This record gives sequence, structure tokens and C-alpha cells, in this order.
Amino acid sequence: MANYSTNEFKSGLKLMVDGDPCSILENEFVKPGKGQAFNRVKFRNLKTGRVWERTFKSGESLEGADVMDLEMEYLYTDGEFWHFMLTDGTFEQYAADAKAVGDTVNWLKEQEKYEVTLYNGAPLSVTAPNFVDLEVVETDPGLKGDTAQGGSKPATLTTGAVVKVPLFINIGEVLRIDTRTGEYMSRAKS
Repeated sequence: MANYSTNEFKSGLKLMVDGDPCSILENEFVKPGKGQAFNRVKFRNLKTGRVWERTFKSGESLEGADVMDLEMEYLYTDGEFWHFMLTDGTFEQYAADAKAVGDTVNWLKEQEKYEVTLYNGAPLSVTAPNFVDLEVVETDPGLKGDTAQGGSKPATLTTGAVVKVPLFINIGEVLRIDTRTGEYMSRAKS
């Protein structure tokens, strides 16, 4: 596996740190007036999700992590595992456990595409697209005349996720949700 020097560090680069695959979130090159230059790097452990910061002297190197980000289509869940299929035409399927799926379970919709990170051939994490369109299955009745600034109410979506929506939203409407924040964006355009 390739080694990466501190001058090759950038956001999104996946490296092995203390035996675990990690992703760089932020990389700051610091050159103090006196002394040796260094990199202040913020990592996310891809196995545990823990985020921490570490400094490296200029010129140090780390081993690259043997992970692959692949686009896969979500198929179904059997209660224990969530099944994904490669979209490259091989139809190869992978089963992700609850740890790999994590909070993305709130945004899993059948036949939608997700980014699955594989480590040693097994799903390590599942990332939802930034926006998903989901149908409202339960909410209080809509109030006519209310606008987007008129307040909010909870609404349950087809995936079981609960989000705050404006008062005029009714059951059966399809909404665009930002998966990074879990917030209502708009009604989905059909």
C-alpha cells in the first residue's frame, strides 16, 4: 500500500492511523516563525466515527488505507443486515451491519444509490446523498394559509425518520430532506 507524506495530505484522503482506517477531515499546514513546520490534521476513524486531532512533523508519512468508495443501490433489510448491490453491472451484493449503516438508516430508500465504503471487502460505512426525497406517512393535518415561516410540526417519513416541517405539509406529500442536517428543504418536484 502506498505511503503518503504530509505534503500530500488533503481532505478526504484515507490513511491507516494506529491500525484503523481513518479519513482526513481537515489539514492545516503550520510554519511557525521559529522551529520546524508541521501539519495539524483532524481525522475521523472510519470504524468508530471518533474525530480527533493530531500533529505531524513536516516530511512524516503514513500508510494509505485499503478502502474503496463504491456507488451501490440499496435493496432491502432483513432486520439484521442492510443489503446493497453494485451498480457497475456485476450485480454483486454486500450486506452491511447496523454499525456500518449508522444514522444513514434514517435516509435509506429502496432503489436509491448510496456511497458504500468497503474495507477488506466488507462494508465499513454507508453515506447517503446530500438530499433525498421521502414521503410523509404521518403528521398533523395541514393548515391552509400558513407559509414556510409560520411555524413547524413533526412529520414521520417512510423510513421512520421524524423531521420538522412547515404547518402546510400533509400526509402523502414527498419532501426533499437534507441528510447532513436532517432538515426539511422543500417539497420534491415531480
